[in-house]
Amino acid sequence: MPLLRIENLTHYFGGLRAVHNYQVTIEPGQVRGLIGPNGAGKTTIFNLITGMYRPTEGEILFNGTDLVGLRPHQIASLGIGRTFQNLRLWRHMTVLDHVKLAHYSRIHYGLMGAFLGTARRHREEREIEEKSFALLEMMGIAHLADQVVTNLPYGVQRKVEIARALAVEPKLLLLDEPTAGMNPEEMLETMGVIRRIRDELGLTIFLIEHRMKVVMDLCEVIQTLDFGEVIAEGTPDEIRSNPKVIEAYLGKEVIT
Repeated sequence: MPLLRIENLTHYFGGLRAVHNYQVTIEPGQVRGLIGPNGAGKTTIFNLITGMYRPTEGEILFNGTDLVGLRPHQIASLGIGRTFQNLRLWRHMTVLDHVKLAHYSRIHYGLMGAFLGTARRHREEREIEEKSFALLEMMGIAHLADQVVTNLPYGVQRKVEIARALAVEPKLLLLDEPTAGMNPEEMLETMGVIRRIRDELGLTIFLIEHRMKVVMDLCEVIQTLDFGEVIAEGTPDEIRSNPKVIEAYLGKEVIT
């Protein structure tokens, strides 16, 4: 069974059609890419998958479960984590607290345990801190755990967001422009982290990116979206040489 299967997905904002008849099948362990010009509908697809929007038409199946109509927190609890195109971090929280907060969706000690300070609460809190540090170490930012996140460079904030997405223990990770705002060195480091996430955590990854080196080096299969419709799908080499893709998108990009 595919991990994610989307059929005939269509979405309108008023009279504007943002996505039309979108389809994708993602197998467990795969790294998939989604590219296209600004406004092509890429982030809208992620918002439809995660329940932020309800599709006008179509089916979204995750591990055989229909996601249409579910709330974002319900979808996250099924095993889908995501980052956002525009950072969504809390201004006055530390790096560590961002990741710990995401873990709290899975606590079991309850209100009474929190009020009474039970042994179970202390045990779970200790486990949450250990897991959070481990994720920060994977991202290479554990030494910044006590720093307020908005005091840090934009590239580091991106890594905090990825660590927070991993804290919900997803099976599928949606990355919306994970290297945006990073310098070339940070970009290469993040590419290495994404490979580790796939290999060490065994996650399936679906990513949107404008930096073609990231997409071409990481993804096994790439879709190109234009005006809400898929105009091509294939391996990186097939996408590079596809005339429709070159005309709609790659002709505007420098491929390295």
